[in-house]
Amino acid sequence: MPGTILFDLFHTLLDGADAQRDRVVARMGEIVGVDPSALVRAYHDSWPERLVRWSAEETVRVLAGRLGVAPSAKQVARAAALRLELASWLLNSAPSSTLVALDGLRAAGWRLGLVSNATAEVAEAWPGSGLSRRFDAAVFSCEAGVAKPEPGIYRAAAAALGVAPSGCVFVGDGADGELAGAAAVGAAVVRTAEFVDRSRVWAGPVVGSLAELSQLLGEVPAGRGVLQPGASTA
Repeated sequence: MPGTILFDLFHTLLDGADAQRDRVVARMGEIVGVDPSALVRAYHDSWPERLVRWSAEETVRVLAGRLGVAPSAKQVARAAALRLELASWLLNSAPSSTLVALDGLRAAGWRLGLVSNATAEVAEAWPGSGLSRRFDAAVFSCEAGVAKPEPGIYRAAAAALGVAPSGCVFVGDGADGELAGAAAVGAAVVRTAEFVDRSRVWAGPVVGSLAELSQLLGEVPAGRGVLQPGASTA
């Protein structure tokens, strides 16, 4: 019987577009008057901080300040707007196969939740995206103040859907230790290799695309704990 699925976002439902992110941040550096490559490095180095704090504009101010520059309010707003524009584009770039798979799961009776390690501009752009209307709940680390693989973010998403984590299936690519974190709170776990293959981080069930997920879940009901290693449709 269908239950609840919690999905990761980037590299699971859509491509992370990491190179494009770096290009946008470099352009932001030009806008605020800091070395573009230095701002890109600062963005990478501050990932743990940005996950659970700071708006897009605060991020620009803080990181520019660390690089010895105090940009004007206008510069900060222009730079932050580029990040929001990119987030909006990314959230609306999910492959049609992903959308079809999500719609099929919902039609079959599954409830869908999102659990994402994401910065503020992603959470801000989410409500206007085509993905958002396919989910019953979404929890972002920047809003929850806690990031995967910490138990609290999985519990928050499960609670938003009125279930216990042990009644959920978690689907993700495996970044940030998210699969082990989901298993630790009792969720069944499926790794997806559609956008990136992190086979070394999780030896359990894997799907090559979300289109294969429905078949796998039909064989293993939700709420049974961690799926047994060896099951694969990849």
